[in-house]
Amino acid sequence: MKIGLAQINTTVGDLAGNQKLILDAYQSLVSQGAELVVFPELAVCGYPPRDLLFKRRFVPDQLESLNTIANHIGTVPAVIGFVDQNPSKSGRDFFNAAAFCLDGEIKQVSHKSLLPTYDVFDEDRYFEPADLPLVFEWQGKRVGVTICEDIWGNTDVSRERYPHAPVEYLKEKNLDLHLNLSASPWHWGGKGEQREGLVSAASKACGCPTVYVNAVGGNDELIFDGRSMVSDSQGNIVAGLSAFTSDEAVVDLAASEAKIAGSFRQGLLHNIEQALVLGLRDYVHKSGFKKALIGLSGGIDSAVVAAIAAQALGPENVTGVSLPSAISSDHSKSDAKDLADNLGIAFHTVAIADIVSASEETLAPLTAGYGRDVTEENIQARARGLLLMALSNKLGALLLTTGNKSELAVGYCTLYGDMCGGLAVISDLPKTKVFELSRHMNRDRPTIPVNTIEKPPSAELRPDQKDEDSLPPYDILDGILEGYVEKGMSTKELIEQGYDETVVKDMIRKVDLNEYKRKQAAPGLKLTPLAFGVGRRIPIVQRYVS
Repeated sequence: MKIGLAQINTTVGDLAGNQKLILDAYQSLVSQGAELVVFPELAVCGYPPRDLLFKRRFVPDQLESLNTIANHIGTVPAVIGFVDQNPSKSGRDFFNAAAFCLDGEIKQVSHKSLLPTYDVFDEDRYFEPADLPLVFEWQGKRVGVTICEDIWGNTDVSRERYPHAPVEYLKEKNLDLHLNLSASPWHWGGKGEQREGLVSAASKACGCPTVYVNAVGGNDELIFDGRSMVSDSQGNIVAGLSAFTSDEAVVDLAASEAKIAGSFRQGLLHNIEQALVLGLRDYVHKSGFKKALIGLSGGIDSAVVAAIAAQALGPENVTGVSLPSAISSDHSKSDAKDLADNLGIAFHTVAIADIVSASEETLAPLTAGYGRDVTEENIQARARGLLLMALSNKLGALLLTTGNKSELAVGYCTLYGDMCGGLAVISDLPKTKVFELSRHMNRDRPTIPVNTIEKPPSAELRPDQKDEDSLPPYDILDGILEGYVEKGMSTKELIEQGYDETVVKDMIRKVDLNEYKRKQAAPGLKLTPLAFGVGRRIPIVQRYVS
């Protein structure tokens, strides 16, 4: 049997656009000889639709779109993810579903059994779980259909999350083929390898090939990496599609030679770079923008964001602005200019010294008797934010913030200053990884100036300022933050790992105190197992100290 894998990049709520993507991919794969075409989870409406589901017309409109799609499906069937209505008066209003379409009709419907409600997922808010996955017969073959989490089951060895596992049910059904429609977002830490293991295990359990089709593209904070795959009945991965790009393939289940795309398995820094490029491009374009604006400080963070933006949008659609103050170093200004020249992006300089001076003079009657402190530093950052937002409005370009995860964690950023913008591109990338990524991006040519990478990081809000005046070295800080933020470790546990007690307590205090800043930050692209924002929901007002 020849299976068409349609790894398409849908947009949440774009019913007409998604419909076209589905039908175009279907026709293309059929023309290549596919005998069955499989699409990702919720392909009709895009994933995750979240509270759009509560809009009265959304699900009916989406079902109308599905019916239109089904009308165009011919003798080659297609399995397509969509939102189904729950006709029962009990439970949630909707099902996360898959439609088996053939000869212009919806012939079978499968409902998702396991609904993830952890990390970035909250499907139990919207969907009713199915008791069992669908098994049906087609052309003399027994086909089982699962949806994403259904094959993850109880993969958390510390706790059984669900009362049953759909794969355990399917293994008793003598299947000839198992299909899994998925919308599994990427993060580093072995997500790809884990998926391969699950798909392989499902094939071994069911004794038949598994076809896994994953979504690709960015929707808000989430980045879907695709990497759709097929495993044979022995659990060998025999086909793997490209990472971080739309892709399609016809896979002959009877073929002996594996078809694995080059990017299906690749190194971490390649993954991070491609994830950021895809996430930024889709966020900008799906939000209706074409251009991006970046404040270039001459530092490593803004340099990496600018380099990512130039890849994602094309250098002709990126503008960098240097906003030097009276204390800005010469190298910060020259490094920003060199970066812009290397990238081929537009570059402008707008001095802020007069604005800062005028602000301080205006406030002088109210601040007399108070010494200079962080207030004056923040005026500089907020002057930059004011001007960049004005330029964003005037140019119709999305302003990108440049803060990294380390800074955002401890509040080493200025609210309404350098936090201004529409997307926080590297807010889930620790500072140590920013440096690693910058060197990786220079692998072919020195795009990011060497001086930018090698000089000590500095906010340059006071003379001779260095980040390490206020923070521990970033390798130490990032280790503490990974333990506290991502792994939930306590102060005692971190100290037992060898970190200095005073440093640990100070950094944890900073993380907790700055929750209010993060609640007001621009949405950021998720890269790690636990990102600030949608994946981490800590109260602002709370007094627990771990």
